[in-house]
Amino acid sequence: MRRVVILGNAGSGKSTLARRLGERLGLPVVHLDVLFWEPGWTKPDNEAFRAKVRAAIAGDAWICEGNYVRRTFDLRLPRADQIIWMDTPPLACLGRTLLRSALARPRADMPAGCKEGLFDRTLPAFLADTWTFDRKSRPNIEAAREAVAPEVPVVHLRDKRQIDAFIDSAS
Repeated sequence: MRRVVILGNAGSGKSTLARRLGERLGLPVVHLDVLFWEPGWTKPDNEAFRAKVRAAIAGDAWICEGNYVRRTFDLRLPRADQIIWMDTPPLACLGRTLLRSALARPRADMPAGCKEGLFDRTLPAFLADTWTFDRKSRPNIEAAREAVAPEVPVVHLRDKRQIDAFIDSAS
């Protein structure tokens, strides 16, 4: 594994897995949220974002976490040699997302100038998207993955035991 794409719901553990796997393999980690969002959760120009992604994955080895299907799949997936789907149950994703918002601590995968919080006006919609991800978003993401990079192997990880075993076996 030299070029890994991690997909999944908000709160599924994409960023945590990316950091742990990056440490284990000695690979740089690319958090797409950091490249995408401008201060105050402002969306960037699409071509500017794509240019940032191209630059971030220009090297021979990286771990890239995040979905951004229509904006980046054509750039990332054909170059990947492994795709990891975080199959974390929706209730766990929802709980993690709420906890993350309640704690509002800085994280490596947080974009500069963007803050999370329980009283953020966008939180209810974000939680609704998290809850319905498997039903609404995942089929579209999976179809796009199949269309762009059907030959790239996919691993599905559901829980801490599977994630730990995967990381332990990674080389």
